[in-house]
Amino acid sequence: MLQNPIQLRLEKLEPWQHITFMAALVERMYPNYAVFCQQTNFAEPQAFRSLLDAVWEVLTVKAAKINFENQLEKLEELIPSMDEHDIYLTYPAIDVCVAMSTLIHTLLDRDLMLESVLKVSQLSVSGVAQLEEAQTGVEVTNANQKEIESVCDEWDVQWAIFRALKEAEERDVEMIRGIRNEIREDGVSNLGLSL
Repeated sequence: MLQNPIQLRLEKLEPWQHITFMAALVERMYPNYAVFCQQTNFAEPQAFRSLLDAVWEVLTVKAAKINFENQLEKLEELIPSMDEHDIYLTYPAIDVCVAMSTLIHTLLDRDLMLESVLKVSQLSVSGVAQLEEAQTGVEVTNANQKEIESVCDEWDVQWAIFRALKEAEERDVEMIRGIRNEIREDGVSNLGLSL
């Protein structure tokens, strides 16, 4: 597990900030899933997009009522299998599904909050590290991660999201929308893939 001081800082956030942080990372990983679907015709990426939009809706619409147990069932059908696809993109596609599953489970059981936010953070940075290892053959460790630009970029994005959330005194719907829109408009995943 790659370590970064952000992991300790995340503990101090409120539950709505944790959920926003996870949603932002899933949003950022989403292009990995969409590109995988385009290349394999595995599923319609819009189905995953709808699940993610439901999470954002809970964060931004006060009276939103969403059955997340139902959403979890829908997600099950969207998870690719390594047995059926032997391309590298399958791993990041599975990672974003695991991150989404973690996020939805947290919405169903708030006791999982801290464990979940750390898991989603780690999934995102691990995906970057694994791609780096696949491309260069160099294992990414705590000792050398500061020398690897893609890993540093990933931590920088996580810190930027964290700082925006930390500055909010209370749940700020416009700021949450701003985070979502900025990541969406950027359209580039943690692995550098774009829609």
